[in-house]
Amino acid sequence: MTAGESSGSVVRRILLGSQLRRLRESRGITREAAGYSIRASESKISRMELGRVSFKSRDVEDLLTLYGVMDEAERGALLSLAKEANLTGWWHSYSDVLPGWFQTYIGLEGAASLIRVYEVQFINGLLQTEAYAHAVVERGMKAAAAGKTGGGRKSARGNRVNQADVDRRVALRLERQKLLVSERAPKFACVLDEAALRRPYGDREVMRGQIQHLIDISERPNVTLQVMPFTFGGHAGESGAFTMLSFPESDLSDVVYLEQLTGALYLDKPEEVAQYERVMAEL
Repeated sequence: MTAGESSGSVVRRILLGSQLRRLRESRGITREAAGYSIRASESKISRMELGRVSFKSRDVEDLLTLYGVMDEAERGALLSLAKEANLTGWWHSYSDVLPGWFQTYIGLEGAASLIRVYEVQFINGLLQTEAYAHAVVERGMKAAAAGKTGGGRKSARGNRVNQADVDRRVALRLERQKLLVSERAPKFACVLDEAALRRPYGDREVMRGQIQHLIDISERPNVTLQVMPFTFGGHAGESGAFTMLSFPESDLSDVVYLEQLTGALYLDKPEEVAQYERVMAEL
């Protein structure tokens, strides 16, 4: 399976969920009633409509019947979409080190035609060198271990990281980076706060290699790299880092991805996306 096919399955899941939501709302049926019809909870219907779970053909068939979709061609198209939406992504093999909430993002990232990013803390993952990524991942895992143990001196042994896990996470990041140099590479526009360039991860050699890599990759026709300097003072990106994803499918709205310490938010309401559009344009 190619990266495009597996990433596309996430998009198809979201598209199918969106169409099922529109059908349900057009019939005036509640999520609770829809859930009852397929022996599931209201929250399960919500997750299906958001494209965050896989689809069983039987459930889709029952929902289509409930929503009054009896035309064989229309039913067939939606059931085919459900089958394609259940393809396993290439990143599934990294599930041992990949948080569940990040799997959706990787699928969306791989399907996007335009990726716009604002970063503050460090270089964006798609632009990191292997050595820099090692330093970032190792630092993050040490911080997580310290948080679990309280970070005290007695917990120093517990704060050690598993190097095999670090290597796996870095390998996943490097696999994602292939997207930018693939035949179907998206347009990638990144604004880095100057802090991301100044804050060292690794030694001088690691940072020198990382900055040289930024210079090199910025020469690619699909990559635009900009820096927000300290001398500019306050600016539109005061709320912090974010990523905007746009897709070639006309039925799929832009998504704003906000990563947090233990999870992530995916915003797709037009009014919310529009605010981030304005911020990105100003940055």
